[in-house]
Amino acid sequence: MARLIRGLLAALLLLPLLAQAAGIEVRPFDDPVTEQRYQDLTASLRCPKCENQAIGDSDSPIAGDMRDRVYAQLQDGRSDKEILDFMVRRFGDYVLYNPRLEGRTLLLWGLPAALVLLGAVVVVLMVRARRRTSARALSAEERDRLDALINRERNE
Repeated sequence: MARLIRGLLAALLLLPLLAQAAGIEVRPFDDPVTEQRYQDLTASLRCPKCENQAIGDSDSPIAGDMRDRVYAQLQDGRSDKEILDFMVRRFGDYVLYNPRLEGRTLLLWGLPAALVLLGAVVVVLMVRARRRTSARALSAEERDRLDALINRERNE
């Protein structure tokens, strides 16, 4: 029992060291607006290594480098657009969660709208076709055949 208690105490004493090893970053900012811009930028940039994780949430070394660059550029007085442009030049369009509307991304942005439009056209054509077939009156031959079937069912 004493070993268990000693083990738990050792774990509790090591807990602050583990938190420090996790690399919690504390960055000094002059004003809360710049700090909020930093938070927004690090949340809107994707880590190239971690697939779909923002650089603000990633522990990878490249995400740390990207956070450092964002911080340094904010301290230099760069605008959000300048920082995003730098990141795209350095790491590619992949770092943006929402790609920019350009010639090469036009298909990416236009395809969903085109598919919705195509689906709407198909639905309208199907509804029109059903209305035409259901609204058509029976010919004299079809009416005679239907009457014959009904009379046959009554006689049986």
